[in-house]
Amino acid sequence: MNSKRRVFLKGTLAAGTVGVAVGAGLLTPSTVLASAREGFEAGSVSDALKSVMGSDSHDSGDITISAPELAENGAVVPITVESSLTGVTDIAILAAANNNPLTSSYKLGEGTKAYVATRIKMGDSSDIVAVLKANGQLYSSSREVKVTIGGCGG
Repeated sequence: MNSKRRVFLKGTLAAGTVGVAVGAGLLTPSTVLASAREGFEAGSVSDALKSVMGSDSHDSGDITISAPELAENGAVVPITVESSLTGVTDIAILAAANNNPLTSSYKLGEGTKAYVATRIKMGDSSDIVAVLKANGQLYSSSREVKVTIGGCGG
């Protein structure tokens, strides 16, 4: 009986805290999701970058993409992106040949190391493009990954 009361009180306190945060405007997930939606629905690398990063013009930079040269299954391709650039605030990973090339987009906090490890879905062999925003400027790097079994409807 006592443990049920504690769980109930913890749940009530958590729900109340979230309610106050939403009421104060500190927590607005629909705003965040709506702004990212356009980028994930874009049909080209250029359109996705304009939506997520604000521009599609970028320079090559000190970015390392770790990915397999040959992915046996396009449904689960491990990707790691890292950079020694300072002031990185955003990282986007794109698979150029996908119908919707933007696979993931990350906002980094101030002073955060520019490092992301994830798994993406690829429909066909393609260039993987990593774009970073550092100090207001965009930098990119790419790497080719060959897929033997398609992951996007294949």
